[in-house]
Amino acid sequence: MESPVVIQGIEYIARGLEFLGVMVISVAFLYATIHGLLHFRQRTAESYQRVKINLGRALQMGLEFLVAADIIRTVLIKPTMEGILLLGLLIVVRTFLSWSITVEIEGCWPWQVARLEKD
Repeated sequence: MESPVVIQGIEYIARGLEFLGVMVISVAFLYATIHGLLHFRQRTAESYQRVKINLGRALQMGLEFLVAADIIRTVLIKPTMEGILLLGLLIVVRTFLSWSITVEIEGCWPWQVARLEKD
């Protein structure tokens, strides 16, 4: 059995990753909003696309940090069957969200991007 100090250290790492994920989303949202407002007068589709792409990428990056924190917490700290099933459900939901964001940004499914780049 691991010592309480190691478990507490792992918990701090997981919380740090969660905090980092939330900060990435928050800062990028603020940046995209300010950047969008500064270019609002242009009224071009490119300005809107740029804001949408910046927000989508920030959400994807934030989701990756949150998934990493969940994996660390579930597998290393409390590896119960209920926790692992909950982790699996969270990963499925976040994967669906990530794919949805990719479709919004790229205009096609993630596996179609590689095929389009070959053509």
